Amino acid sequence: MARIRMPRPRISRLRISRLRISDLPIRSLPIRKKTAAAVASAAALLAATGCGAADMTKQASPYANAQGAKTVTLSVQSWVGAQANVAVAQYLLEHELGYRVDTVQVDEIPAWDALSQGRVDAIMEDWGHPDQEQRYVKDKKTIARGGDLGVTGHIGWYVPKYFAEAHPDVTDWKNLNKYADQLRTAESGSKGQLLDGSPSYITNDKALVKNLDLDYQVVFAGSEAAQITQIKQFAKQKKPFLTYWYEPQWLFNQVPMVEVKLPEYTDACGEKGTEDPESIDCAYPTTPLQKFLNADFEKKGGKAAEFLKKFKWTKEHQNEVSELIAADKLSPQEAAERWVEEHPDVWKAWLP
Repeated sequence: MARIRMPRPRISRLRISRLRISDLPIRSLPIRKKTAAAVASAAALLAATGCGAADMTKQASPYANAQGAKTVTLSVQSWVGAQANVAVAQYLLEHELGYRVDTVQVDEIPAWDALSQGRVDAIMEDWGHPDQEQRYVKDKKTIARGGDLGVTGHIGWYVPKYFAEAHPDVTDWKNLNKYADQLRTAESGSKGQLLDGSPSYITNDKALVKNLDLDYQVVFAGSEAAQITQIKQFAKQKKPFLTYWYEPQWLFNQVPMVEVKLPEYTDACGEKGTEDPESIDCAYPTTPLQKFLNADFEKKGGKAAEFLKKFKWTKEHQNEVSELIAADKLSPQEAAERWVEEHPDVWKAWLP
């Protein structure tokens, strides 16, 4: 929630000595003002790592690319679907192939730099960054394609199913202004609220609101977790809401939502948006999510590299693990172990 040619999260860089996915704060996700719990979690993480600032790409795991060591370092993004990928890959690499796996939380754009420099070995879920692919895959050749994840990503605007059933025409963007009054909040003032996630995620929403002449205010939740909390609160009270959201995402299982049709995405519109993001006036594209490996690791990473290239599952599989983590509050390792126990027919095909 490819997410193409749009600015993605920019994260600072931080040194971690053996940060596992279970140590990472989990956001209920493509994020607004962080809750007190999220802030406390982040503070605890910084204290545990001895860092004064959350700059997670300056240095990676000290085991990354260690000569002769049977270790793998994986980049993990903040949304829970990405955490699900890494949790299952980590579990199988450790329990089936005998590797030690280190994970480093790096957001999307900085992750490409870290991958190119060998500070991490693989990115398990990329939503589409043509400029980074051109630079590192085609020109510098320091990053290699790792294959299709098997999951198709899509960002869009959604309303709850109960509101769409009561007002069917709300699912066409041309009718959104008709409902702006019903979608006002204290944060959006006199306009309807369009709830977004993190300002660091790919979003064209401010440009879309302006270019489509919509009477709405984009309001950022601050994090995936904060956005999910807000959506659940609206749903519990049966209140209408309009939100930026994406697939795959486990929350659809608990809060059914219907997509609002925006002007159809075209390559011409995407190209225009790449050159001038403020000019974009069409829907988000649908993107097959991809994996990328450090080029040296792809050649010399042995069974680990082979396994990661074979790793391919469905949206349903990812959502199953994500829901165990985010909704059922299992640790990522526990969620991965449960999924692995229940789906040997899927993961055994990934092994070298």
